[in-house]
This record gives sequence, C-alpha cells and structure tokens, in this order.
Amino acid sequence: MSTEYMKIARTAATLFAASIALGACQNAEDKQSSLEAANLEKAIYCMELLEKHLDIERADRECFGETYVQHTPWVADGREAVIAAFTNRVQKNPALNIDIKRTAANGDLVWIHGHVKATPDALGSAVVNIFRMEDGKFVEHWNVVTPVPEESLNDNTMF
Repeated sequence: MSTEYMKIARTAATLFAASIALGACQNAEDKQSSLEAANLEKAIYCMELLEKHLDIERADRECFGETYVQHTPWVADGREAVIAAFTNRVQKNPALNIDIKRTAANGDLVWIHGHVKATPDALGSAVVNIFRMEDGKFVEHWNVVTPVPEESLNDNTMF
C-alpha cells in the first residue's frame, strides 16, 4: 500500500473513532438531560401535592424514598419526620399554597423557587427547596426560607 493510502486510511479511522466517541458523549448528554427533565417534572408534581393540593398521603407514597436525609434544622431527619411535619403544617394551614416561580435541575439535584403562603392574603415566604433525587423520589433536602417583608429597600420583588 502506498504511503498516501495509509495516511487516508489512518485519517478515516481517526474520524470514525471520533464520531463514535462524539455519539457516545451525545448519548450520555441525552440520558442526563432526560434524567434531569424527569426529576424536575416529578419534583414539581410532588411539591404541588405537598403545598398546593395538600395530599400528604399521596406524596408519601409517590414522592419520598425509603431513606430521606433532612438538612432543614427545624425538621427531624427521616421520611416519617418530614411527612409528620407536612401533616402538621396542613392541619394548621388548610389554605396553604405554593406558587412555583422557577425551577432548575443538574444531575440528581432539583431546585424549586416558590412563593409559599399559609393563607391567600398572607405575604408568605420566598422558599428555595433543593432536593436530591433517586429513582424519581426525594431522598435528601435543603432549603432557604425568607419571609416576604411588607416593605423593601428596592423596587424588585423576591420573585
């Protein structure tokens, strides 16, 4: 075989290998995007069950993993504790509602920024919930809660 033919063959082989690698990367990115989209959709569904439809029993069945790590300091660790906290919250605030403002996902983490109100006329709180998900269920949780003030030093909203 000629030297020129060998160069062409090596170039073709390199291009073929690169296209296979690129396809594998794109496939992995597609799988990641699909996982993130599915996690985000499920997390929104679950937050609305918990804080809009107030269906704690359904959320317990469909939304929480068997193990559940809680980072919110005023809620005990574990699945049973978070379900008890939501049950108590709904009993005290039967008009509880969340208006989800924005969401994001990255890998197995989901962020939900919402306006949570105990009653329709309450100022409520701006809440950012961060969930780690496994198999479409919440298994770990962090949040940041800021009460909405009556007055602000700027004209921007919290949402």
